[in-house]
Amino acid sequence: MSRPSFTDSFPLFRPIHARIDFDALRHNYLRTRELAGGARMWAVIKANAYGHGIMRIARGLSTLADGFALLDLEDAVRLREAGISQPILLLEGFFSARDLPEIAARKLSTVVHTAEQLDWLESAQLPAGARIPLFLKVNTGMNRLGISPAQVPAALARLRAWPHAGPIGLMTHFADADGERGVDAQLARFAPLAAQFDGPVSMANSAALLRFPQTHADWVRPGILLYGASPATAYMTAADIGLKPVMRFEARVIAVQQLQPGDRVGYGGLFAAERSMRIGTVACGYADGYPRHAPSGTPVAVDGVRSRLVGRVSMDMIAVDLTDIPQAGLGSVVELWGEHVSLDEVAQRAGTVNYELVCALALRVPAVEVGVADLSVTEPQPAVALAR
Repeated sequence: MSRPSFTDSFPLFRPIHARIDFDALRHNYLRTRELAGGARMWAVIKANAYGHGIMRIARGLSTLADGFALLDLEDAVRLREAGISQPILLLEGFFSARDLPEIAARKLSTVVHTAEQLDWLESAQLPAGARIPLFLKVNTGMNRLGISPAQVPAALARLRAWPHAGPIGLMTHFADADGERGVDAQLARFAPLAAQFDGPVSMANSAALLRFPQTHADWVRPGILLYGASPATAYMTAADIGLKPVMRFEARVIAVQQLQPGDRVGYGGLFAAERSMRIGTVACGYADGYPRHAPSGTPVAVDGVRSRLVGRVSMDMIAVDLTDIPQAGLGSVVELWGEHVSLDEVAQRAGTVNYELVCALALRVPAVEVGVADLSVTEPQPAVALAR
């Protein structure tokens, strides 16, 4: 039987793509909902849905998600233009009073985390009857965004007095939900405020949702869980949690080299052949989003058989060991991460986190969609541009 050509199942001439599985996405959403108990879920789709494509993931979850959470107002407008009707939360809030008319017109929710944003709210010129749902963010120890616990009563009073305030929620963000310190110290600062609050409360990111049920409250904010990776790899893997990888990153072997003992591979000659070896050159490099610092030995799968990276990752190519896979050769499919090689494994070997790997996927890598999504949700053409 002949080997497939370079472009069989690959949409462009350069044989590389990211396969995005809608069925795995929905499986992960439903599994995360089980973990969240009765809490509602903001599906976090910031950073282009963690590299998976914001419109693509919105289509995949359009019939399931309670709401979507992201950063950029322009992305939120694109979702509304595409027909997404669920609540959409701007996690970093707004960056100018000029954003507020668009937020109100698009029926978006926004985080408020600084005194300046309170001032902008009060100075905004909005139509009579316009209402914006708000979440006041409290800094309980992360020290990035949020007002101090002591400032909460005065801030809530100002929000409640604002004539355009919709429902008001209270939220915080945990710094070490995936680590040894956990959430106790921050929860001790936030819990008294939440106990006296009569609106919706949101605390848990993916790691807290997974490890600390006491943080679930009314709304949880899962991100990496939805995409099939563990937010706390020191405690459990994606397989332990029951997740499926949404992204399968694949490329093909475009050349084969025969090495003798001592022959070196790639820039700097960091890898030397221990024996006679067959090496496959793969159409993927750090310009495609594969981590440059992944060392020799980082796992890959060649035609479904696990193998390893050899030599330094270069801009457009890597080399993989074909020696013990005699059937592999020109045109073989190499999985960089996905079904046979977990995202978590590659991240650990590269000295980074699974979040960075998927977020770094380059725009030049085409996506192939598998499974069923809601085709009624379509990206507007051209994409909406906002003037600020």
